Amino acid sequence: MAASRRPDAAEYRARIIGAAREVIADSDDVKLNAIAKRAGVGQGTLYRHFPTREALLAEVYRYEVEELVATAPVLLAEHEPVRALALWLDRVAEYSQVKRGVFDALEVGVWQHLSEHSLGPIGDALTTLLDAGKSRGAIRHDVDARDVILLLGYLARIDSSEWNERAHRLLVVILDGLRRHD
Repeated sequence: MAASRRPDAAEYRARIIGAAREVIADSDDVKLNAIAKRAGVGQGTLYRHFPTREALLAEVYRYEVEELVATAPVLLAEHEPVRALALWLDRVAEYSQVKRGVFDALEVGVWQHLSEHSLGPIGDALTTLLDAGKSRGAIRHDVDARDVILLLGYLARIDSSEWNERAHRLLVVILDGLRRHD
């Protein structure tokens, strides 16, 4: 029976992706054997789901983008727009750590391709959040998703040794700049 048809295949795949995400966030050195061990699967299982390191890292990145995009409407349903945007920006910081780890581990051509395909959905999610805030008069009307994405580019420049100290504080600065101050 093929791995994709086994009832436990989806669970193994999810465990591998979760473990890879943790390893990427915790270490500068992404090793497949460490991912398999953390996921509680053998290397054969890992390679059946992801035949190459690049395939696994690309899937982790795609998963992160999907999660980030899916979070925006959920946050808007549960919180007022500025709070939803603040919580989403916190999620962006987590995403950025994984993104940096993935991009550090991939060849330039592969990560450029991944990045090109993620900007549209992320921009759409951000536009949803900004528009909700604008409609309530809480977010400046002269900013758009591209402005915020450009500002968020600083996350790639934060050294991992400074991450905990700076990332979220700088996101608060961006959020304060997005607020409408009359």
